[in-house]
Amino acid sequence: MKKNKSSSGASVEAQARGFNRLSQGLHGALSRLMSNLRLSLTFRIAIHYAFQLLCTTPLTCLFITLCFAGAQVPGMQQTIQRIAVLTPDASGIYAAQDIQQQGVAAWVEPGALPEDGWERLGAYFSTLLTRSQGNPQWVLTFASAQVEGHILYVSFAMSNRLAVWLSLMGGVLFCDLWRIISFLRHKDRLDKSVLRPIRDITDMAATLSASNLSNRINIAGTKNELKDLAVVINSMLDRIERSYNSQKQFVSDASHELRTPIAVIQGYVNMLNRWGKDDKTVLEEGITAIAQETESMKGLVESLLFLARHDKKTLLMEMEFFDPCEVVSEVHREAAMVSPGYTFRLEPLEHCRIEADKSMVKQVLRILCDNAVKYTPSGGTVTLGVEAWNGGCTLLCSDNGSGIASEDLPKIFERFYRSDSARKAESGGHGLGLSIARIIVVAHGGKIRVRSKPGAGTTFAITLPAHQKQPRPS
Repeated sequence: MKKNKSSSGASVEAQARGFNRLSQGLHGALSRLMSNLRLSLTFRIAIHYAFQLLCTTPLTCLFITLCFAGAQVPGMQQTIQRIAVLTPDASGIYAAQDIQQQGVAAWVEPGALPEDGWERLGAYFSTLLTRSQGNPQWVLTFASAQVEGHILYVSFAMSNRLAVWLSLMGGVLFCDLWRIISFLRHKDRLDKSVLRPIRDITDMAATLSASNLSNRINIAGTKNELKDLAVVINSMLDRIERSYNSQKQFVSDASHELRTPIAVIQGYVNMLNRWGKDDKTVLEEGITAIAQETESMKGLVESLLFLARHDKKTLLMEMEFFDPCEVVSEVHREAAMVSPGYTFRLEPLEHCRIEADKSMVKQVLRILCDNAVKYTPSGGTVTLGVEAWNGGCTLLCSDNGSGIASEDLPKIFERFYRSDSARKAESGGHGLGLSIARIIVVAHGGKIRVRSKPGAGTTFAITLPAHQKQPRPS
């Protein structure tokens, strides 16, 4: 008994395992099929339009039915009029041979059709049911008042007409099914014609890499929504390429600017390691040079961090109301103290109040003063001023230095850009000051303009609004 129970239990377990394997296999096959259906855009489009075609089939059949029924009405009316002029036999039946050959039966009954439409319809159906008892054929009976004192009933056999109607419906269904099957079988034509831009997008995207961002989608011959998509993607790739090239140039320039102070520091460290331990003059020279290069590197790193915060949209500003003349006066005193070999003037100085980040506005003025001192010979004049106007103010910084060439003016706000004359002057700097100044001014909703003439000097004008526009609540 125990062996039988154990053997039966083993067979049940084997059957259960077999059933599980079968169900898992069916589930995997169904999953793969559904996955293919989801991934095949062409097949899904074909199924969608096939379903839309099927949805229009009932309306098509109804329209054809109405047209077919309407086409029968004139012939039936002519038959009724032709029968009305004939004479029925004693029983009231029209026994004309040509009428019976057409599958038409006609008879008259004494009486008159009711005046009320519903009563007339009820009488018509009552007669139709009475006359149709025991008649296996489909008939359609009309009642007419064309015979004086009698009701003329004309019954039309519908078997031939129904056969024609069924043939038409079958033809419509066959044509729709044939179109659906043909559409599904030739879905590759859809992929080659309609979906070709999507395939081009896929192929082009597969070729993109960090070293190759110049490929674009070919939009020739495409005149639908996919062309709009391709144009948008091409525009996006243009922006990405410009941004990537800008970032690459930025990294290259930053690396170049950092390489110089690092090389100088490394050179002085090696010199101190060799001779500076015993030579006090070499030691002082090395320490001074390392301190200067370290300070220069610190300024460069701070500028790079500022630009990075701006690029990441994390630049924070502490807005407050203040008189810009106070900031201009502070910068004027600092510049006069740091650069005693230059003449600093304040004109004009019109008082007003603006809403801005006070420290950032001061940073912009310091950058402009620093540039003016760098590119103005010793003994030159630097003028700072504030012009008030209704709705804001204009901060001015002008000098009588070497000026900026006209071909350099459009580029002076680019990062790391320094004109040839600036490089030859060896006045220091990394070419980031004016870029930072423009970022700060634009962040305040202002504008920065420059007017310069070689040999006559340069004037920077910064326009700031009195009030910052508050963001609208989302």
